[in-house]
Amino acid sequence: MEDTKIQWHAAFVSAMDLELAQNRPDLEYHKEYNLNTKPLEVDLLVIKKDAGIEITNEIGKLFRGHNIVEYKSPDDHLNIDTFYKVGAYAGLYKAYGKTVDERKAKDITVSLVRERKPAGLFSYFRKHGIAFTNPYKGIYYVQDTVLFPTQIIVTRELNGEAHIWLKALSGEMHKEQMRKLLEKIEKLKMGFDRELADSVLQVSIGANKQVVEELRGDENMCQALLEIMEPEINKIKENVKEEVTREVTKEVTREVTEEVSKAYTQKGIKSIVTVLRGCGQDNAEIIKAIVKEYGVSADEAENYL
Repeated sequence: MEDTKIQWHAAFVSAMDLELAQNRPDLEYHKEYNLNTKPLEVDLLVIKKDAGIEITNEIGKLFRGHNIVEYKSPDDHLNIDTFYKVGAYAGLYKAYGKTVDERKAKDITVSLVRERKPAGLFSYFRKHGIAFTNPYKGIYYVQDTVLFPTQIIVTRELNGEAHIWLKALSGEMHKEQMRKLLEKIEKLKMGFDRELADSVLQVSIGANKQVVEELRGDENMCQALLEIMEPEINKIKENVKEEVTREVTKEVTREVTEEVSKAYTQKGIKSIVTVLRGCGQDNAEIIKAIVKEYGVSADEAENYL
């Protein structure tokens, strides 16, 4: 059963953005794209703004104008029914254009991403004569028996250097892989890239606690991890600080309100005493008037005489 505390899908969207960062100006990302009404939504829709632009990263070589991307976290299944379901999502996406045939079939692709190779699915392909090719390491194309060009990306088989972000979405990372991930993040300069990388890192750390514990013994890596996580740590500190400030402000406001109220009460009582004395009332009558007007005890009222 998948650990619901690990936000695999959110980190996947970040990883895809980082993977295709060289073409970021050419692409639009729509995560959890709603096909019509929930729960019909796809994990990620990548729109290529200009059909003539070539994506440099090999996972984007198949991309056309509209690209449906489905991510399966480590414990999710990817079988023949899942394969056809995502193809059906692409069909619905094509059908839900604003006008008839607005979204051309030839301009739509499907990508399924999973860490481990779905052996059962490929066995089905072979058994039923569904042809597939393997143009790049870890990337399989299925084009002849589907409505839309489809690729299956097996992240475990991808080149580690070229696809460090997608390979980080694993619960079976080695110490050296985590070390390289940390080093890669350290080199990032753009703030937006760092935010995306932090999303991937947090999931990777959550899924590979044993590896992180091993790295804690490495002084250099420990320092690097602290530096990378510093913005997040600072954000937490700031949130705590704001919460404390709010509580202190509320307490101070309450105390100030009480002091002001007390001052006005004292001033009012003194005025009553002055007026009633001028009218010739004795202390007993004055105390009775203070108790009635301000709700204080007779002993407290007597202190104002």
